[in-house]
Amino acid sequence: MDLIFINFILLPLIAAVVTAFLNNKSKLANGICVAVFGYHLLYILHNILVAKTAFYTGMNMLSGIMLIAIALVALTVAVFSYFAESTNRKGIYYALMLILVAGMNGIVSTGDFFSIYIFLEVVAVASFALIAFYNNPLSTEGAIKYFYLSAFASILIILSVSLLFVFTGDTSFTALQNAMTSNATNPTALNIILGLMVVGFMVKTGLVPFHTWTPDAYQGASTSVSAILAGIVTKVAGAYMLIRIAISLGIINDGIKTNSVGFAIMVFGLITILVGAIAAMKQNNFKRMLAFSSVSQMGYIALAAGLATPLALAGAVFHLFNHATFKTPLFFNARALEQQAGSCDIDKLKGLGTKMPYTAWSSIVAMLSTAGLPPLSGFWSKVLIIAALWEAGFHTFAIVALFASLLTLAYFINFQRTVFFGKVSPELKNVKEVGFKYLLPVFVFVILIVGIGLAFTTCFETFIEPFIRFLT
Repeated sequence: MDLIFINFILLPLIAAVVTAFLNNKSKLANGICVAVFGYHLLYILHNILVAKTAFYTGMNMLSGIMLIAIALVALTVAVFSYFAESTNRKGIYYALMLILVAGMNGIVSTGDFFSIYIFLEVVAVASFALIAFYNNPLSTEGAIKYFYLSAFASILIILSVSLLFVFTGDTSFTALQNAMTSNATNPTALNIILGLMVVGFMVKTGLVPFHTWTPDAYQGASTSVSAILAGIVTKVAGAYMLIRIAISLGIINDGIKTNSVGFAIMVFGLITILVGAIAAMKQNNFKRMLAFSSVSQMGYIALAAGLATPLALAGAVFHLFNHATFKTPLFFNARALEQQAGSCDIDKLKGLGTKMPYTAWSSIVAMLSTAGLPPLSGFWSKVLIIAALWEAGFHTFAIVALFASLLTLAYFINFQRTVFFGKVSPELKNVKEVGFKYLLPVFVFVILIVGIGLAFTTCFETFIEPFIRFLT
């Protein structure tokens, strides 16, 4: 734990202090940021794949997967930001990103709810500052909505942590699990603790009906910030914690039908899937469409977490990682369209496939993975979730989840048909493809989407199966 703290929390915080004074040296600030995130990614991959460190087994494998996802998204966003962000405060920008990553690393590296609450607040403050960074009306509105709902969630979480301490004398995951297994804790008090905690993390995840901050925050923030928010922040601050709570529920309860908290999470997850997909179909702004699409995909993770069987939890973790790989490049491509065509409004973008072929085809790959088409990575995680639902006897839930994937495919096909295919609008005849420097981070994710899909068995045996063995 000491090495994790030094490498993944203390190092980025020290780097943040340094980069904050480098507004006039943006290359150096960016280089520090990229070096830290690159080191994080190589460190975790080496420990899991090469050194096979004993620490990354069982529950800690989940932490390892999350640290990989955080480092991967942060690294690509840092590289993309150097070219995409136009500000004379680059040092402050990268400092905030480093603080954000330190907070996320802290959340996935600790097993204590109070420590997690502290790191959640670090993430919330850094996210708020990044959303409002450019101080325009849209970003300010998005930041304020995020602030109020995040504050509401934080109040619920700290109340639940306080009650957990009052009734158990401890704030660890073990204390929560022991409270579930023993008769020492009042069942009503335990349900209140779980209820407050789950609702708080639902808000952080952006589940319906607490999703209203996501489209405004994603649209108002700069696209690089939107990419890291949608790509990893909501997953770490919300979805990951729902999975951790669900693991305790799954271990304690044999059968979801006796677990009211888990079933409630499933219901909210299913509603979120449908509401997010239907709302995405009605959007005219690409970033808002991606925001509602992200809401819908978070619903799949919540649905699987609520079910809490080993197969469902494996699907939830896998889909969480996959969502980072297919949603982040879509936000990068939104920036490409905004820069080259001058807008993210879908109705103003016509026939750009011949003008921006790499942006078009990389978007197609990411969108098909989001919809769950084989053999891409998104297909396998959705298969695991739907199979787990069917195996547990929740056939209606499985059918609705499958139907929602068809809705996802429908609105993405409509987007592709409008924006990239057909006749080019006269006002867009001089549009050209973005440079390679913008496309490189996108290509990284496209390779991952295809590679993970084709090498699913290897990826599953290396990362997911050890986690399942721990649960069983």
